[in-house]
Amino acid sequence: MSNHTYKHIELTGSSEKSIEEAIRNAITKAAESLHGMRWFEVTDTRGHIEHGRVAHWQVTLKVGFTLD
Repeated sequence: MSNHTYKHIELTGSSEKSIEEAIRNAITKAAESLHGMRWFEVTDTRGHIEHGRVAHWQVTLKVGFTLD
């Protein structure tokens, strides 16, 4: 079994379609500059309401990645 040391950061993703897409958007954007991401945990979910309907999702994630 190998030993790993992880660092974690907080990201917030958004989407007009769904919570899942907000998560994917945050991770996809972070992957452009971070490598070694291994896990995520949703820590907060929010939404924006317009005219009695959900108009926008915002999800905050804790993302862990291995250190080189």
